[in-house]
Amino acid sequence: MSSTAQNPDSHPPFVHPTAIIEDRCTLGAGVKVWHHSQLRTGCQIGEGVSIGKSCFIDSDVSIGPHSRIQNGVSVYAGVDIRSWVFIGPNVTFTNDLLPRAGRIKWTRVATHIENGASIGAGAVILCGARIGTFSMIGAGSTVTKDVKPFTLNYGSPARPLWNICACGANKQPLDEPLQTPFCADCAEGLDAKMIDLARVAFANLPASDQ
Repeated sequence: MSSTAQNPDSHPPFVHPTAIIEDRCTLGAGVKVWHHSQLRTGCQIGEGVSIGKSCFIDSDVSIGPHSRIQNGVSVYAGVDIRSWVFIGPNVTFTNDLLPRAGRIKWTRVATHIENGASIGAGAVILCGARIGTFSMIGAGSTVTKDVKPFTLNYGSPARPLWNICACGANKQPLDEPLQTPFCADCAEGLDAKMIDLARVAFANLPASDQ
């Protein structure tokens, strides 16, 4: 078997016949766009990204390599998704802090999802938040403020509960800083590229986030 066949990220993008891809969209190698999803003008989708059924990716949105967008997610303009990010089914993003049906002028508020972060099914992300690298948001949570890297957050509003490793299996109390971003499960359960990303992210954490 050739190396090309072994590496799905070297394949051309796959777009389901029911999906809509508008002008000036960039799809990297190995991208998959599934049933009834719509990608608006100018969005940029990195290699190996999977976009599930009935998703909406707004104009000029950028999604980093190897991220997973599950079914029923709308990613509005102003949301920036980095590499190896997991967005669970029916996660809700916003981009307007003062929405009114009759508003003529409004201010788009950005949201940043950093490398390796995971957001559980049905979570709501208030615009303006920064979801830290390799953090996890529990299903059904409501995020109203920034989330620190390598932490598990849950609730409405979401609160940090634990410090966690790169795969999320190892949990430590918040007053016990992580000494390493890895546990035994990380090496077996994570892609080698994601492990390298976590190693670099952990080494570059500011003191306030350690």
